[in-house]
Amino acid sequence: MKAEQIASGASAAETPDQRAGARAELRLIRSLLIGIFILMTIAALYFGRAFFMPVILAFLLALTLTPIVRFLRKHGIPDALSATLLVLLSVFFVASAGYLISGPVIDLINNTSSIGQQLAERLAQFRQPLERTMEIARQLEALTETSQEPGVQKVAVAPSGILSMAASNLLSAGTSITIVFVLSLFLLASGTLFYEKIIQSFASLNEKKRALRVVYDVEHEISHYLLTVSIINTGLGTVIGLGLWGLGMPNPLVWGATAALLNFLPYVGALMTIMLVAVIALISFDSITYALLAPAFVLMCDIVEGQFVTPTVVGRRLEINAVAVFIAIAFWSWLWGFVGALMAVPLLVVIKVFCDHFDGLSHVGNFLAAQQTFVVDDEEDSHKPPA
Repeated sequence: MKAEQIASGASAAETPDQRAGARAELRLIRSLLIGIFILMTIAALYFGRAFFMPVILAFLLALTLTPIVRFLRKHGIPDALSATLLVLLSVFFVASAGYLISGPVIDLINNTSSIGQQLAERLAQFRQPLERTMEIARQLEALTETSQEPGVQKVAVAPSGILSMAASNLLSAGTSITIVFVLSLFLLASGTLFYEKIIQSFASLNEKKRALRVVYDVEHEISHYLLTVSIINTGLGTVIGLGLWGLGMPNPLVWGATAALLNFLPYVGALMTIMLVAVIALISFDSITYALLAPAFVLMCDIVEGQFVTPTVVGRRLEINAVAVFIAIAFWSWLWGFVGALMAVPLLVVIKVFCDHFDGLSHVGNFLAAQQTFVVDDEEDSHKPPA
């Protein structure tokens, strides 16, 4: 009794400034804990990329194919059968595409030095204003080499273990690809079991309803986005490949596949495709004017796709602002390389859709959006889970 009286007296004796200071300390501690958690998560994703990368890829592939599985379910085809067929079809598509473009890609890699030399010869007429600067640079390099001590020799370290490293990388890539397809098969074949397990982890009925609403809405939006964008990119690659074939570009299949793959990187991917096509066109055609038709055609296709097709089909609600896109691509490419860069925008869309469902995260969703967004009110939301 005395202890309670002493505690209540001490609480009453606190001044408003002291209470404000205590709240500020709590906010600071909470911010520090959140920062530590974020840093630990980034470290875990970096050092555990061999595990996390194929798992996340499997979830993205499962989300992409979910609308097709749901459509086939409505027509009486079991989830296990449709999932198996879709995954086998995906494996066949990836293997066929890899086989068809592997030869031309290997030839391009082997001829990199000759391609660079031919490009330098074609652009020699544009280098005349820079010849004086290049000559000065060569003279400085010569002076630097002659200023070395006579007894000092340059030592070139030959790379060792190239074959073993290549074999190890190939085995790791094969393992990751196997994990992606097998895990996506299990996710698709399980139907709604995965979501049911998530709902069962909540206690009250209101929490279960809220979780069910959020899970199904996120799944619906992301699966629609991924499937639609995949179809659009495939169509874009087909159009670019056919157009470059009509212009007489060598290996048009490679450039069509490259355009489809790199278009998962908004802005950056289109620019990379245009530059690559421009380089090959300049060394493939005698006329520079005619050579510029190929990158101009790719640019026109990218403009039509980016400004008209994708906004019309996908919708403005899932558009991401350019700053967030560039930050995400830079971050995930640093974290997981090229594969991480390809997953950057889909993961950003996942984060945005998830943030739009919670008042506390609405400012994050609003920052990621290309336009003003509105927070979904779970009490008034009439969204029903798909069948």
